[in-house]
Amino acid sequence: EDFELEEYRKKETIEKPIVHHIDTGDIKFGYCTEFMVNTDYRDIDKFREEIAAFGDSLLVVGGEGLIKVHVHTNNPGDVLEKALQLGELNDIKIDNMRYQHRHIVAKEEDFKKEKEKRNSPRKKYGIITVSIGEGLDTVFKELNVDYIIPGGQTMNPSTEDILNAIDEIDGENIIILPNNGNIVLAADQAKELSDKNVYVFPTKTIPEGVSALLSFDLNSDVDENLENMTEAISYVKTAQVTYAVRDTEYNDVKIKKDNIIGIQKDDIISIGDNIEDVSFELIQKIVEEDSSLITMFYGEDIKEEEAMELCKRIEEEFEDYDIEVVFGGQPLYYYIFSIE
Repeated sequence: EDFELEEYRKKETIEKPIVHHIDTGDIKFGYCTEFMVNTDYRDIDKFREEIAAFGDSLLVVGGEGLIKVHVHTNNPGDVLEKALQLGELNDIKIDNMRYQHRHIVAKEEDFKKEKEKRNSPRKKYGIITVSIGEGLDTVFKELNVDYIIPGGQTMNPSTEDILNAIDEIDGENIIILPNNGNIVLAADQAKELSDKNVYVFPTKTIPEGVSALLSFDLNSDVDENLENMTEAISYVKTAQVTYAVRDTEYNDVKIKKDNIIGIQKDDIISIGDNIEDVSFELIQKIVEEDSSLITMFYGEDIKEEEAMELCKRIEEEFEDYDIEVVFGGQPLYYYIFSIE
């Protein structure tokens, strides 16, 4: 029996399974449980049979008043309770193999990504933008954005969120499009904290971000791109349709909670109870003669057929304009309009 314990000590390092090449679903018993029992109990074979009922990968060896146990089980507490019937326990070690596996896989994935990043040629530009909807995310991806920061309902990511995005991109020049005036400061702070070559292009709306990217040229230098983007957004007018969150008053007009409101910049342009009517009135009031394109980004609470009905109505009113309907998927805003 003394020989058996010594042999266990020699080979225990090779008996343990390597779990990081299998799926956690394949790990039948999740806890690797090891301990020593101080006992005068001699029937090792019987004790081994009793412990075998709790799991697999079992090794039970003993000698000199000591039994060492290694078992994979889903109930380590039950195993320990059984062993306590024989004597005192020490050197107890319990490892969650599923957690270990997930941790190892995650580290391997991180290493793989880092290796791919190191082996990839460094890009001239990396573009970061803040978005607020599934459809808008797709639009930005099609415009070759490298990293999209989800703005959430508040459209207000933190400086840390932006800094993390900067760290993810390996580019000579990184351009950030905040797409909201409230995010520009956080973007500027992230720029100051980063040791990379970062430019904050202060877009204040989603349409400005889209327009800026449409004018962006990967082959142009930074100054030329920033100049072209600045010119592009100067032609863009943004309007939004949402709802009032509380009773209020604007320019002597009373607004009730849940009223539909059409907004351009900080001005309330139209008010009512019907989304289509308020949206149509908003467009009527802000479209100018030198405009030629109206893009409608409809939100998560608008059906496609509803957006097409509004589009048809606008087309009848503005026959010489191009009207585009795009799924934005944004919360809170029924429509975001871009007028150019």
